[in-house]
Amino acid sequence: MRKISEVLRLHFKLGLSLRQSANATGTSRGSVSNYCTRFKELAVDIDRFLSLNEMMQEQLFYPECGCGITPQASKVMPDYITIHHELKKKQQSKVTLALLHEEYKEAHPTNAYSYTQFREHYVRFLNQINPSMRQVHIAGEKVFVDYSGLTIPIVNQKTGEVYKAQIFVAVLGASGYTFVHASYSQKQRDFILSHVLAYDFFGGTPKIVVPDNLKSAVIKHSKKEGVVINESYAALARHYTMAVTPARPYKPKDKAKVELGVKGIQRWILARLRHHTFFSVDELNAALSNLLDLYNHKIIKRIAKSRTELFKELDQPFLQALPLQRYLYKEFKEATVAQNYHIFLEGCEYSVPYQYLGLRVQVWHSSHSVDIHYKGTKIAIHPKLHFVGQVSTLHEHMPSHHQYQSEKTNPGRFLNWANTIGAHTLS
Repeated sequence: MRKISEVLRLHFKLGLSLRQSANATGTSRGSVSNYCTRFKELAVDIDRFLSLNEMMQEQLFYPECGCGITPQASKVMPDYITIHHELKKKQQSKVTLALLHEEYKEAHPTNAYSYTQFREHYVRFLNQINPSMRQVHIAGEKVFVDYSGLTIPIVNQKTGEVYKAQIFVAVLGASGYTFVHASYSQKQRDFILSHVLAYDFFGGTPKIVVPDNLKSAVIKHSKKEGVVINESYAALARHYTMAVTPARPYKPKDKAKVELGVKGIQRWILARLRHHTFFSVDELNAALSNLLDLYNHKIIKRIAKSRTELFKELDQPFLQALPLQRYLYKEFKEATVAQNYHIFLEGCEYSVPYQYLGLRVQVWHSSHSVDIHYKGTKIAIHPKLHFVGQVSTLHEHMPSHHQYQSEKTNPGRFLNWANTIGAHTLS
């Protein structure tokens, strides 16, 4: 409306031509012509029109849009909080705003708003609540994750050194139900552990996780190359039958839910801990857990319900069941099989069947085991070695002549042979 007002001022007040007015305001000549024609039909003095505020100008210029409707005493105002919650379930229930209006009319046949007014009041309701709630998040569909910019100091009692604990926040889209976890870093191991604990806390998983673009989740995210998800993070999503859809860079509205969640956690939880001294991250997590329950049970004024109530009503019924086994963190790397049919990992060697010499294989390793795959097929598994220079070689991975040589020089072979002669020979 501001641009329309400027067009009318230039043309009718200053006497500029349509072309000049269009060039001065960056508006198409056709639009300028339409604005001026419409203003002439109003038969209103230009000075009086320009003296009005934008809302009054809009009501005068576009009376048919319903922008000026006000609540009527003779009509029953719909319960838009309930309507908003019903729309969050539309993926499962297939409900629409038109159907909700029909149900509203059936309940109030003589004093119901028309669909146009019903919809207009709903838009006004959306404009009164925060940006996160304004988006209609489908129940059980998304969880938004991010780290708080605010950290909590952890003091090492032995050395006096101070670490900055990183605060992970996960927020379910429809209900805003929130999980918080502190860790020593934002590295992949801690990042994935926080996710696993969050899903345990929720008692299930939504269909989509929306992370920020930190390296533990996203390797690349650009228009040209698309999205490249970190392989370990992708494995986590596959384990929980989820999809990863990162927020677009520099688009905070894509993750408005967690941005508000982080802000709420900082104000209502982290701020309360500002005078506390913590000596371990476990001690900090215990404190966070107690305050988190209070935060989730806090009543949201505009909704008149707590996040816990909304969770039980909206998200919880539609979450996917957790797998039977909790996700075990494993790191991923690619390696080339050397001529001695071993791959190198963190200073140690692990064998693979000799048929894979020179091929590129995928290695998944945890603190307990090393799994080696080739094109999706597991070809070897070893216990994890922890000292540089150690070698794990399986007999069946060797060529036949290597097996013979290994058996020939194996001390156990001589001991077995001695035992066949007698106990004195063995000793």
